Amino acid sequence: MDQRIREHAKIISMHSTSIEKGDNVVIDANPIADDLVTALCEICAERGANPLVIRGRTGTRFLRAYLNNSKGEFQIPTHELALFEKMDVYIVIRGGGNISEMSDVDQKIMNEHSLVRKPIRDERLSKRWCLTQFPAPENAQKANMSTEEYENFVWDAIIRDWDVQKNHQERLLKLLEKGDEIRIVSGSGTDIKMNIGGMIPINDYGNHNLPGGEVFTAPVIDSVDGEVTFDIPLTYKGQEIEEAYLKFEDGIVTDYSAVKNGGVLGEILSADRGAKSVGELGIGMNRGISQFTNNILFDEKMGDTIHIAVGMAYADTVGEGKRKNESSVHVDMITDMSKDSYIELDGELIQVDGCFVFEEGFRLK
Repeated sequence: MDQRIREHAKIISMHSTSIEKGDNVVIDANPIADDLVTALCEICAERGANPLVIRGRTGTRFLRAYLNNSKGEFQIPTHELALFEKMDVYIVIRGGGNISEMSDVDQKIMNEHSLVRKPIRDERLSKRWCLTQFPAPENAQKANMSTEEYENFVWDAIIRDWDVQKNHQERLLKLLEKGDEIRIVSGSGTDIKMNIGGMIPINDYGNHNLPGGEVFTAPVIDSVDGEVTFDIPLTYKGQEIEEAYLKFEDGIVTDYSAVKNGGVLGEILSADRGAKSVGELGIGMNRGISQFTNNILFDEKMGDTIHIAVGMAYADTVGEGKRKNESSVHVDMITDMSKDSYIELDGELIQVDGCFVFEEGFRLK
């Protein structure tokens, strides 16, 4: 077994989920990641935890068959909910498979299915959890890399000093904690502002998503105004959306378009009432991830980027007395901030062309 796999498992079990004696651990993994699952099961045995391996979120071929043969009338699977209620730790390992498996499933049916299953998602997120990646050949192909090159890319992004990354990101966190209005400008297609006063910024340093490398929060729902163009493609349910554009007024999407698959973008926004509002603003800070690989787990953490998610806000980013955006979807979209871009906080520049005010080389425009 590649020693990096054991290092990966150690980071998941110690840094991201803190597996302890007596923990009920659910590991949701593609079979191609069996070596990583094996290493995790060994660690569970050493610590007296109880592992269970399933293929729930990774079994898209099975889900496609179910949805394509359903009538669109769903009930919450109480047996699955019961599993997550009894669980202490949830680990998802992505890897391999056909990322376009769901591309021929009716989007409305997928939205209805997601909406019914929202209590399951909420239950999972209330526990200790980690979402990570195994470097499978299929993912390397999507990233236009050789298998060995992709393995190096993935493990270089994951096996790192997360305390150093945490301290780096803490400097931005402290700025955001004191701020109210944030404005993001990039090129001619992005000029958007939102209020984050009273909301809670989170330092993601690999404690849930692995790799980590972002600071994120939720905006006050009705404060989002302006327009944003997402110049990095995103793949949603197997369909690639290019050059997505959103216009906001009083926190609601009032216009949208895309160079490719604009209809899919429209279906996302029509999933439910909350899908037209912003649930997350994230600022990528992991400069160990320096190239786009068509994998949101890595792409949203890239240094010199921001991402905005329409849909559900994470509860721990919503301040006391503030309204949480509720939705069955949470879809991240990314904008490159490396050139002709800046971020203002309460009228003061905090980033110019990807360089933060607390970093060497920062220059005012």
